[in-house]
Amino acid sequence: MDDALISLLAASIAFVGTHFALSHPLRAPLVGILGATGFMAVYSLIAAGCMAWMYFAFVAAPAGGLATSGEVGWIVATVLTLPALVLFLGSLKGNPALPAPGAEKLAMQRPRGVFAVTRHPMMWGFALWALSHILLLWSWRTMIVAGAILVLALVGAHMQDRKKEALMGAAWKEWEAKTSYWPRWGKIFGAGLLLWAIAIAAWIGISYWHVSAAGIPAGVFRWLG
Repeated sequence: MDDALISLLAASIAFVGTHFALSHPLRAPLVGILGATGFMAVYSLIAAGCMAWMYFAFVAAPAGGLATSGEVGWIVATVLTLPALVLFLGSLKGNPALPAPGAEKLAMQRPRGVFAVTRHPMMWGFALWALSHILLLWSWRTMIVAGAILVLALVGAHMQDRKKEALMGAAWKEWEAKTSYWPRWGKIFGAGLLLWAIAIAAWIGISYWHVSAAGIPAGVFRWLG
């Protein structure tokens, strides 16, 4: 295996592993030692360091190299990235999983928008993005990064439930009872017209940016030119 790919694999494992370790078994003891602010500083530095390592290893790794899944793969990937954006953007407001004041009150409310789809819309947004890139079968470097994001999102969502049960108690258990880990895809069209409009605009913009950033026509621009 290419040295850059080995470095990328190691960086991806480090990114996922440190995230899980710092978010779960090491969180409480480190907060006790460093305080909440100190812990967040250490957490952010480690995450940023792993992401920088992943970025530079990804750039150094060879592009392409796999057979690709052809036009069918591109069509599926293009379609998947739109609901991924709907879920991600919808998760930024009113999300009881985010570390913000009033999370317990949010968990007591009726799930609306993307939270009627899944209680982990951000994680599933990342998962759909990762899956769309894996299905392309484009390159080993893409498979490694997308695979790491997929594991981080879906395993992380499950682990987040356990952590929130411990931190929020009855409020999170009530939220779990009203929501679903697995997406109820039929409800995504009820996420709101404004959210869908913003997601579509972002989807087009990111697809256009992908051409200049990665040198690969993606999304609708693969066919529009």
